[in-house]
Amino acid sequence: MQVTFHGQPMRLIGLPMKVGTRARDVRVIGNDLLPVLPLARSRGKVRLFVTVPSLDMPVCSAAIHKFSQFLNSMNQDLTEFVEVFLISADLPFAQSRWQAIEKVTNITMLSDHRDLDFARSWGLLIQDLGLLASAVYVVDSTGIVTYQEIVAELMAEPDYDVAFAVLSAEIATLKGIHE
Repeated sequence: MQVTFHGQPMRLIGLPMKVGTRARDVRVIGNDLLPVLPLARSRGKVRLFVTVPSLDMPVCSAAIHKFSQFLNSMNQDLTEFVEVFLISADLPFAQSRWQAIEKVTNITMLSDHRDLDFARSWGLLIQDLGLLASAVYVVDSTGIVTYQEIVAELMAEPDYDVAFAVLSAEIATLKGIHE
C-alpha cells in the first residue's frame, strides 16, 4: 500500500492490520521510558489507536485535539469503557512536552521511535521517511479490529465522523454487556 506526502507517493511496509482480524500487541515506549503493551494494558476496554507521523505537524496535532474533544464530550460513565492511544515516532520527551503544552490529558501517548516495531507490525511504516502513517483503528474489547482508516495523504485529517460512530457503537455494546 502507499500514501502520499504533498502528493508524492510513499510506500508503506509491514504487515497490514485488517478489519476482522485480531490486533497485534506490540511493545512501544511510554512517557516514563518503560515498555508498554497497549492491548494488554487496556484489556476488556474498547481501544482507539491513532497513529501520526509527528506531533510537530499541524495536521497531526489538530487530529489529536479532535479525538480529545470527542472524549471530553462523552458521558463520563462511558469513558471508563474506552482507552485512546496516540502512537508516533516522536521521542517520549517530545510527546510529554506536547501533551503538557496542549493540555491533552485523556489520551495515552506512546512512542515507537526505537525500532518502529508497531509501525511494521501494523503495516504503517513509511519506508521513505521512517515514520508512521496517519491512521485510525478501533479495536473492540476482545481485541478484534472493527475499524481501520489509513489516511491517504499525510497532510489530510482522518474521517472523524465514521471513527466516532464506530467507537461510540463499540462502547455502547460493551456498556450493554456490563449492565
